Amino acid sequence: MKLYILLAVAAYLVGSIPTGLLLGKAAGIDVRASGSGNIGATNVYRTAGRKLGIATLAGDCLKGLLPVLLAKQLGLPVAAVAIVGLCAFIGHVYTIFLGFKGGKGVATALGVFLGISPLSVLGALAVFIVTVAVSRYISLGSILAAAVMPLIVWLRGSGPEVTGMTLVVALLVIWKHRTNIARLREGTENKFKA
Repeated sequence: MKLYILLAVAAYLVGSIPTGLLLGKAAGIDVRASGSGNIGATNVYRTAGRKLGIATLAGDCLKGLLPVLLAKQLGLPVAAVAIVGLCAFIGHVYTIFLGFKGGKGVATALGVFLGISPLSVLGALAVFIVTVAVSRYISLGSILAAAVMPLIVWLRGSGPEVTGMTLVVALLVIWKHRTNIARLREGTENKFKA
């Protein structure tokens, strides 16, 4: 079996580790039973506190970043690195450890993008920060940042492998936010409180 296939499988399994759920349970809280029921950093922040929310964000980000960095360190071609990153992301969104029900993928996507195209992240991060500062909606910031990321990557001259992977990740992030989109339309989405 080729190295990149083994690494892609390993990336999926690493991505599948439910960081927020494990941190919440360590603190005696099942984050799936509170707030939005999501295992991601925003819900952990709301239900288990700032420290665990930040720890979840860092852990989920590392799940995307470390496999990509390893793939690059091993000298794999760009297409293989993109596949490894995509597998880590899919592991988080469709984790094998929770019946293929995972988080929305924003932090893990951030880690993947930091490993593959770190300068492109700055543009998407700016969109996220401005959107959240103006609207106070984390979900809207995440959706818009995901939406612009493929364009930024393409404008920076990335090849079809990275641009295509980025587009797939962006579409999945937006799809996983479909209930948030419905609440935004209805005016019932929760605003972020620092």
